[in-house]
Amino acid sequence: MDRELDDLLRSGVFAWLDRESDNGALPLSWSQLTRCRIAGEQVQLIGATGIWKPRQMELPVSITTAPPRGSRPAPYEDSFDADGLLTYRYRGTDPAHRDNTGLRRLGKERRGLVYFHGIRRGVYLATWPVFVVEDRPGDLAVKVMMADPRTFEPGLDPEVADRAQARYTARLTRQRLHQADFRGRVLTAYRERCGFCHLRHTALLDAAHIREDSLGGAPATSNGLALCKIHHAAFDHHIIGLRPDLRVQVRPDVLEEVDGPMLRHGLQELEGTPLLVPNRRADRPDASMVEERYERFLAR
Repeated sequence: MDRELDDLLRSGVFAWLDRESDNGALPLSWSQLTRCRIAGEQVQLIGATGIWKPRQMELPVSITTAPPRGSRPAPYEDSFDADGLLTYRYRGTDPAHRDNTGLRRLGKERRGLVYFHGIRRGVYLATWPVFVVEDRPGDLAVKVMMADPRTFEPGLDPEVADRAQARYTARLTRQRLHQADFRGRVLTAYRERCGFCHLRHTALLDAAHIREDSLGGAPATSNGLALCKIHHAAFDHHIIGLRPDLRVQVRPDVLEEVDGPMLRHGLQELEGTPLLVPNRRADRPDASMVEERYERFLAR
């Protein structure tokens, strides 16, 4: 197989990911990633091994970090070094294994691949293109940059630019992974329903923080509520609140308003309704954070 065909398929994979994930904003399922169609061919982008090469391609197309087990956060914070580079381990202990030599060739030829980070079983967040920038055979690993080194600002010392860009991109990548991981765990805990109105459409659900990020809120499931987008916005703007007894309270002035059916059915009728709580006690809202948030709601 020649490089031209591999590059054509690789570009097709990146374009497919653009469309299917809304430029990386949406997670993708195992089913989607194993049945995508590129240039009329069904190309599998992920597989049983972390380094994955489809049969139609010359070199690996993706590397994958497995999702976390249970409800604990994924350990992605530990995957990046001080320079913002992802450490990705070889397959096995033989540096000459086909998958490991494939990663080294991708690095030498500055050819991009996809990094899939598992946020829960069968669901992955994609980052692309990523580039192998350093081989560490003694550590049985390579270093991966979450951006194309060729796009760095010209005029800067290449080493300084590389490190600065790598750190910046790694920070954005960790932020995306944090958000996706938190959302996945919270929506799973709430059985993919809005905790206030029980809406089931996953695309319309968010993971809301009880104690906000800006106040040091941790990405723990007990600090999260699965809310539909309108109730998330209403919760964040203190139009509706959550009482310590886990019942919804609507702001008094909003209860007195007269408007259309959205106000009446979507907000006013929530007054006094109980929160849909997770089955696992460990996933349920932390009482101290709910009380703290409720006090801020009352102060508005």
